[in-house]
Amino acid sequence: MDIVGFTGHGASAETAVAAVAGERARGSAPDVAPGSVPERPPETVALGRAARELALRRGEFELAAQLGHIRTTVAASGGRRVAARREVEWREIERLRSADGFPDVLRERVRTVGTAEGADLLAISPGRFTRLAKAGYLTPVKFYLNRYRAVVWLYLADELRTFAAEEAALLAGRFPRTLTAGRDPDEDVRPRNWRGRRIGHLLHLSEDPWERAAITGSVLDPVQRAELVPDPYERAYLGRLEPALAHGRSDSDAARAAMRPLLLADHPDEIRWHRASLAALLDEARRARPAPRPDPGEPLRRGSGKGLLTRLRLRKERGREDTHVPAPAS
Repeated sequence: MDIVGFTGHGASAETAVAAVAGERARGSAPDVAPGSVPERPPETVALGRAARELALRRGEFELAAQLGHIRTTVAASGGRRVAARREVEWREIERLRSADGFPDVLRERVRTVGTAEGADLLAISPGRFTRLAKAGYLTPVKFYLNRYRAVVWLYLADELRTFAAEEAALLAGRFPRTLTAGRDPDEDVRPRNWRGRRIGHLLHLSEDPWERAAITGSVLDPVQRAELVPDPYERAYLGRLEPALAHGRSDSDAARAAMRPLLLADHPDEIRWHRASLAALLDEARRARPAPRPDPGEPLRRGSGKGLLTRLRLRKERGREDTHVPAPAS
């Protein structure tokens, strides 16, 4: 709120502060100290501050942004828009805080539940819930690894309530033949559905063609990416733009091994879809701008890296020099 607008019409500074405090109570103005004139809010704020202003935990905020409940914009740095960085406009925060039921309604829209709580919400057994999820009727929105490195799928409570209202026939009695006919009873489509959902969320947030190509290619294994992107500079550029599909701790070999099957496309139809999408997005990206390359006049210096193989090679070469004995002069 602009204080000049108040004082310019004969109102006192105390009146202005009181008015802003009233708007703060309604969720549309920042906190101010008693007796002081508040500063004009910034046009945009970082994601961390936006989460605090909206009384959301980090995970809740990230999920709300992914689902489109919170509109984010691409951040600018030095006059250049950086696709990997995002921020929130202050007017978006004001819009959300002025909504009825804030912040409880917003929190409920991003509340997630596991299998047990989800089954209770649908009034069915956990076994039936898992069977519906494995068959693709319930799509997880995220997952995490528990202390035993087992995958725990999470679902939106709001979506489960909608499913219960629209698919009541699947919640009781025998499963319809269409659910079981022609399907492998052990097939689990939860990872595939989660990947598709996650890729869709990330593509919705991005407008940069190279970043969109990196998002799509992130679920293909390195061999397939090398086949589709033979240029090493383009592959390196896509690697720098590649997003983190899953959040959480994966700092151990066991955790990475448990997560790897969840992050890579494994079904033939899924692989074909992402390969075709990556090829189309690469054509679009190349038309927009080329991938960055080193200066043609810049010499390539061997041995300047700090990788393990480079260090071992240099150590071996130094060892040869130290042990070399010159032949006696004839």
